Parts: sequence; C-alpha cells; structure tokens
Amino acid sequence: MKLHRANCDGTPMQETHREGEGDRCEENDREPPTDRDSVPVRPETSVQSGVEPVVIERGVGQTLLFEGEPDHLVPAASEVLIESNLFRVAGRMIAHSFLHDGPHVTGLSPAVIHVLFNGDPEMATIVVEDCPDLHIRSIIQMLELEELTQEQKDTVSDLSLSWDLPAVTKTNQRWLHNKLLVHAVIGRTMRQIKQLRKGLKDVMLWPLLTSRPDVVPLLFPKMAGMQFVPQMFLDKITWPVEDSDDEDEGLDIECKCRITGFLRVFIETASSDTLAQLLKFWVGWEMLPSELKVEFSGGTFPSSSTCFETLKLPAHYNTYKDFEEALVAAIDSAHTGFGLV
Repeated sequence: MKLHRANCDGTPMQETHREGEGDRCEENDREPPTDRDSVPVRPETSVQSGVEPVVIERGVGQTLLFEGEPDHLVPAASEVLIESNLFRVAGRMIAHSFLHDGPHVTGLSPAVIHVLFNGDPEMATIVVEDCPDLHIRSIIQMLELEELTQEQKDTVSDLSLSWDLPAVTKTNQRWLHNKLLVHAVIGRTMRQIKQLRKGLKDVMLWPLLTSRPDVVPLLFPKMAGMQFVPQMFLDKITWPVEDSDDEDEGLDIECKCRITGFLRVFIETASSDTLAQLLKFWVGWEMLPSELKVEFSGGTFPSSSTCFETLKLPAHYNTYKDFEEALVAAIDSAHTGFGLV
C-alpha cells in the first residue's frame, strides 16, 4: 500500500509505505468502536469531493481518507481505515509534505481543524455542508422546518435514538438539530482526528503549530482561498528550446512557436478554476512546483508526466480552436483516465 500523486502516467512517485506492526498505536491510545457510530444509513450517499487530498491506492482501486465538499472535508467514517491506523500515517505525511514544501491537504472543514487543535467540539462552528452523508444531512435538515409531519418525526427520532439522543419534540427541535450535527461531523470522526494529531506529533510539527496558530492556515489552506492567475504559471514554465530531445523530432521553429503560443493564450485567458484543473493534469495536484516543463510529442491529445512535471503537446494543431478543444478534453480526463467512462 502506498500513497502517491494521482494521474501519473509513469511509475507512481512513492511517498510512503504503510507503517509496520511496530508503528501501530499503543493499545491505550485506541478507542473501541461504539454502537453510536454504527447508525444504519443508505449506501453510496456521501458527497464526492472535487479534490483528492490524500489517496490510498490498492491495486486499481482508490480510497479517499477525506470525504465531502471542498472546504467542508471531514475524515471518512470507515472502521477499516481507523483500525488500519491510516489516519496517523496520513498525519505524518501531511507534516512531512509541509516541511518539504510539498502539496497540502486543501479544503478541510474548519470544524475539524478546530477540534484537531484541541478545540471544544461544542464550540466548533459547524454547518450542514460539513456532513458528507447526504442521507444523514437530509434528516438533520428536516429539523429546520417549522412543522414536522409524523413521518418526519419518526425518521428524525430513529436517527437521534441510535445516537443516544432523545426523540424530537416541539421544544427540543433546535437543540436536537445542533446535537445531531455535532455528532455527524465531529462525534463520528473523533478517533480519526486523534490519529491525525498523533501523526503530526510523530514528526515533531506539533510544537510549531500550537505555538504559532498563524501557521495552521498554511498547513490546511482553503480551496476558496487558492486563486490562480496566468502570470503565476507563465513565471514557472520552462519552454522547449531548439535542441531539446522531444519525442517528435524534426519540428521547425515556426511549428514550435505556434503550439507554445496556443498554450500561452490558453493560460492567459483561462479562469482560476480552469488553471487549477490544468495544474492538476500537469503535475498531479493543485500546487505550483518550482518549475513547469513543456515538451512536444507525437500523440493525438495533450498528455502529461506528472512525476516529472511535464506537459506534452502534440504539434499537429493548426488553429487555436482545435488546440483548445483537445487540451480541455485532456484536462477533463484527469479524474477518469483516457478511454474510461
């Protein structure tokens, strides 16, 4: 098992291997699963995140350690992940990546960050978007209504009783809404948060984070705060030179200038969201490296070698429209891969 950049077309760049048995957390640090966390819910109702902050690869499958919406991500409520101690491993990786100027986990819920740094769960600012399970979220949102039908009361009460909370009444409706939301977001992820905290402590990053709270937003930046502008890309690009060893040899200087000009126009006219998608296709994550490389290839569509931070552009495009359509199609393939639906 290993964690690595997504969408690498070559050999994956290994970040870490799973910790051995000797690195398992101490028995006293473990908390046994409780019945309160095993509420029956509809399968496949979690919101899929637009980002992939930490990905575990098992053969051809992938498992997200965090789930939900951007800027509302919470640790996945999976007993398998908890018992495997993977959140502690993820905490170590996050710390190492931060210390070595690597990619960050973006879009984490502010409520999770508050509790991660020993904040009181009852004092955390939690919104309904922080609940990744759409079925549970819909039940909690019922409590925002003025009047509940008997069927809605029964549905809410089934959930609250399974979490050792009282059934809904006219007088406790608002209180129960807050309690259910706290447990759905924090209560069901407390063990995962504790493992993340231990992982940060293992790398000795914890003293810095507790003494310098202003560093925390740098460790866990928000997706909304990540705005890309064209000049940020243009300053990092290393353009092909005349004697470069590209796959498609024999290209004249006019052809190279045309294709690189198309790329420059695409970058200069792209929105921040499009630039973020291009960056993820180019290097595997939404963080600018020290250098972005461009090469020419003989393929049909643009491709990338994320391990080498290289964008490979075919040289057969004669118009900008054809180039733009091909590059957008390639970028959109970053989540599925070519030939997959």
